Amino acid sequence: MDYNLIHIITDNGEIQMNTYIRKVSLLLAIIYALSQSLTTKGLTGTQSLPNLKTNISKRIIMLGELVPGGPGKDGIPSIDSPVFTNPEIAQEWLSPNEPVISIAIENQARAYPLQILIWHEIVNDTIEKVPVAVTFCPLCYSANVFDRRVNGGVFEFGVSGMLRNSDMVMYDRQTESLWQQITGQAIVGDMVGSTLKSIPAQIISFEQFRSVYENGLVLSRKTGYRRDYGRNPYAGYDDIKNSPFKYNGKKDDRLLPMEKVVTLSLGDSNMAYPYSVTKKIRVINDKISDMQIAIFHTDGAVSALDKERIASSRQDGSTGVFNRQLDDRLLSFRYHQGKIIDEQTSSNWNITGLATEGPLKGKQLKPLPHGDYFAFAWLAFKPETEIYKPK
Repeated sequence: MDYNLIHIITDNGEIQMNTYIRKVSLLLAIIYALSQSLTTKGLTGTQSLPNLKTNISKRIIMLGELVPGGPGKDGIPSIDSPVFTNPEIAQEWLSPNEPVISIAIENQARAYPLQILIWHEIVNDTIEKVPVAVTFCPLCYSANVFDRRVNGGVFEFGVSGMLRNSDMVMYDRQTESLWQQITGQAIVGDMVGSTLKSIPAQIISFEQFRSVYENGLVLSRKTGYRRDYGRNPYAGYDDIKNSPFKYNGKKDDRLLPMEKVVTLSLGDSNMAYPYSVTKKIRVINDKISDMQIAIFHTDGAVSALDKERIASSRQDGSTGVFNRQLDDRLLSFRYHQGKIIDEQTSSNWNITGLATEGPLKGKQLKPLPHGDYFAFAWLAFKPETEIYKPK
């Protein structure tokens, strides 16, 4: 693992240990101590899950695929009673270029800063009467939002303390079933057979969020926990030359494991658009599973996992994925002189899919659930993915 800083969070606060890359023996000792009776090879088929009452007789994976991530169950605490503030107050501690998970449901838009999610990984919230789980796995850079309603009930989610293919494994507090964060699928427990519904969201900069959503709200630092919000405890992890943490899955040679990709699943089709392509051409018009889509990638957000202070990190940009069909008109887009323009009316569009100038001003493209992941993580769960190549 290529961290310059290992940061472990427990219920009692923070344990911070500085170490250098080559001190592998110290790293292994820390992992071993935290894992207690578990090994990095995962659980055996006869073991119960640590501090969980999960029904392990129902599962779609081998228990050996689960490995301890360090802190145990709820060692990384979810935020279950989120407090929000307005952008004017948030700007006192949130830099314009910092990444936020942006969600808009009906008339309400909310921003969840990654400087907070990096320490908590799950926020259980309700937006316009829709109960949502806002999730972020730093090890995979996977930000996903799910509807918490399943089979007529509303579930609350926490961090199980286990990983699978380096991705966070969530658990629900009603049945203590385990759920895969990247896919939203129940993998062990009574809820096996269920998959959470994805809600469109995107990682954009705080400045982009507040410029679009004048009445938007921002998750506050008033979380009930003491954390050094604004600091990245995984400094240096977002490096294309790095190796994923605790990943023992198959290697896909089509992309470097830590290259970021814009991901999309439609029907039976899975696509990955490498950042090395999207950052260069900015706009992609494509067709997947009979749907005409557009990929936007503009300047905006910095990486949350680059420098120790997130605000000082590398510019990664902001992305959005949209249905190109607007009412009875199929639009195609291009990037020209720093602007996203549609070919049909020459209207200008922003990163949230809103027309800001021209004949279509005020029109909104339909956003599609998508991800901005490290390639290894997406390909581990979607190995049949097609990698986009410019024509």
